[in-house]
Amino acid sequence: MKAIVSVVGKDRKGIIAEVCSLLAENGVNILDISQTVMQDFFTMIMLIDTEGCELPFAELGDRLTAKGEDMALKIRIQREDIFNAMHRV
Repeated sequence: MKAIVSVVGKDRKGIIAEVCSLLAENGVNILDISQTVMQDFFTMIMLIDTEGCELPFAELGDRLTAKGEDMALKIRIQREDIFNAMHRV
């Protein structure tokens, strides 16, 4: 299954590395990634494939949320189909 991961917070070194490491450690493949820094704020959105993930989707979400809290970031994951449905005009 594909999902969207978004990351927002104060910019600092290592954000991409830490988030991507957590995903890789759990068998998640990153299909596409976009990131930018707007003034002092870091924003990133990733399209991921959870097919090889060893965790249930909810547990992966909990780990991403916890990682975000540890890093003073807001990390959110949504299934691709739900994300697409929410953003239809």
